[in-house]
Amino acid sequence: METSENKFEIIHETISKGNNVLSVKMLCEIAGVSRSGYYNWVRSADKRSEKEARDRADFELILEAYHFRGYDKGAKGIYMRLMHMNPPIVMNVKKIRRLMKKYGLVCNIRKANPYRRIVKAIKTNNVADDLVKREFEKHGPRKILLTDITYIPFDGRFCYLSTILDAFTKQILSYVLSESLEVDFVLETVRQMLEKHQVSLTAKTIIHSDQGCHYTSCSFIQLVKDKGLRQSMSRRGNCWDNAPQESFFGRMKDHIGDKLKECTMYCEVLAVIDDWMDYYNNDRYQWELAKLSPNEYYQYITTGTYPIKGRIHSTDVCYEEGT
Repeated sequence: METSENKFEIIHETISKGNNVLSVKMLCEIAGVSRSGYYNWVRSADKRSEKEARDRADFELILEAYHFRGYDKGAKGIYMRLMHMNPPIVMNVKKIRRLMKKYGLVCNIRKANPYRRIVKAIKTNNVADDLVKREFEKHGPRKILLTDITYIPFDGRFCYLSTILDAFTKQILSYVLSESLEVDFVLETVRQMLEKHQVSLTAKTIIHSDQGCHYTSCSFIQLVKDKGLRQSMSRRGNCWDNAPQESFFGRMKDHIGDKLKECTMYCEVLAVIDDWMDYYNNDRYQWELAKLSPNEYYQYITTGTYPIKGRIHSTDVCYEEGT
């Protein structure tokens, strides 16, 4: 449906043509707009040019934030990246969405999978109780640690990624990429996590997984026990019991999928994973984490110092000035 402004533009273009025989009055009647409205539109040409220049300048900032570190972002991600720039830029989400639509900038939106991912666990008696019960964020940082494995496709084959995620801060505390599914790389993920973060763990810390064979293995159970952690497992075939971890893998693959298509060697995949993990922990800001990255959020809740204090109002800016 044509807007009044579009109709005014068409009328103006028609009148400007040398072979035009129609008057402004006739053209306005044909278009269904008023002559006064058209003349007001003509008189405001300078203001429109100024607004277009401002929009273009703001859109350049949006593009810079959108392409930061090579990962696409939606309007909220752009908003948070702009706040983290030096100097910080405050541009409300409504304006960002308007300019993205105006200039055709689109972020790929992850579509919901119509089927639940059902994990078929190996039958074993070494199954731990579900201590988490989907209360992922109730107990604070370093209390609920989620772990899982995902397949990483490249060059017609797979490698395998094991991660441990803090359910409260959404940080990836450790990760290991492996060319095989041997249990060793899952054990190494736990060891690396302990080397980096053991000082922040407590006797109440839970490591939660599905009922896959890696997590029901004697070696994994013994390692968790020896390190003083409590083990918890999802119910069989219920991916929602480990939802934040599943969500992390899905979003990661959305962002790195195109890069993985270009990989022909394992070392190239490792470089892609390393870059994503660094970006995710340090520069991928999340609306639910007080508009901070996972690492920033952990520092904020442990020190009480908000790293971008003063850059935004006490309430989210949701409306554009003058709208």
